Amino acid sequence: MDMERQIEHRHIPIRGLNLHVAQAGKGDKGAVVFLHGFPEIWYSWRHQMLAVAAAGYRAVAPDWRGYGLSDQPPVEEEVSYDDLLDDLLGILDALSVPKAFLVGKDFGAVPAYDFALRRPDRVCGVMCLGIPFSPFTSSFTTMPEGFYMSRWLEPGRAEADFDRYDVKRVVRTIYILFSSSEIPIAKEDQEITDLADLSTPLPEWFSEKDLAVYASLYEKSGFRYPLKMPYRSLHKRHTIEDPKFQVPVFVVMGEKDYVYKLPGFASVLKDGVMGMFAPDLKIAYVPEGSHFVQEQFPDKVNELLVGFLKDHPVPVPA
Repeated sequence: MDMERQIEHRHIPIRGLNLHVAQAGKGDKGAVVFLHGFPEIWYSWRHQMLAVAAAGYRAVAPDWRGYGLSDQPPVEEEVSYDDLLDDLLGILDALSVPKAFLVGKDFGAVPAYDFALRRPDRVCGVMCLGIPFSPFTSSFTTMPEGFYMSRWLEPGRAEADFDRYDVKRVVRTIYILFSSSEIPIAKEDQEITDLADLSTPLPEWFSEKDLAVYASLYEKSGFRYPLKMPYRSLHKRHTIEDPKFQVPVFVVMGEKDYVYKLPGFASVLKDGVMGMFAPDLKIAYVPEGSHFVQEQFPDKVNELLVGFLKDHPVPVPA
């Protein structure tokens, strides 16, 4: 059976917006909610959704507000990180999911961690890709001026950069840049999208068909909201005092992920810092994995994810 027939789509009214949710599987063993990053979308989890559905779980992959097929918040509305947590709770309630496993990737890992800390009563466990947990605010003051995050924090700069090209080329460029093991850093006379052109090949695991799907979804949403969330909003989140996970936590990292070169990221994993906050912690490494490890090595990530789920069975109500 092909993916189109296995994955169902619906829109759910959540806090004044219609949020798009993709679903697969009946969920006899529980629910798994997948939270995407940037420039990703529900489609980023296609391989994992089918794998957990086949293993007996209900797979749920929303598009965050302002992304893909979900509604755009009003232009004048201030973008708030807490919207992600509130929307996630609304989705669980609307789908009648009492507790779920959360799987987060890139910036989607941040609300996955925070929701598990704030609402352990609604979470069975957390699996995150590419981003370890740390209660400390990351500082990038040592990074060069052309560091991509610094450029995208500047209101209007990334918008002007992206507006030079069509949506498909922007998504193409970002996938090329962020699948590298090097941090995207532009020179003074460059913009971030100048770091790759049409002669630069796509990653071998990312097809033209995949690119077309992403482009079609971003044609609807554009990049106005995604540039505000996460790049201009995550640093405003309220940190949790004395965080301690009450649920199992599993981190999967591609060893070629560029985030290892960001200040402080490697030490959180390799110096045992994360274990101070997550007593039940497991970390796995995918040797050639990039920042998009779940699309690059879907079979390996599926094996790790389903293994984690099987190791933490959810009691079935009598």
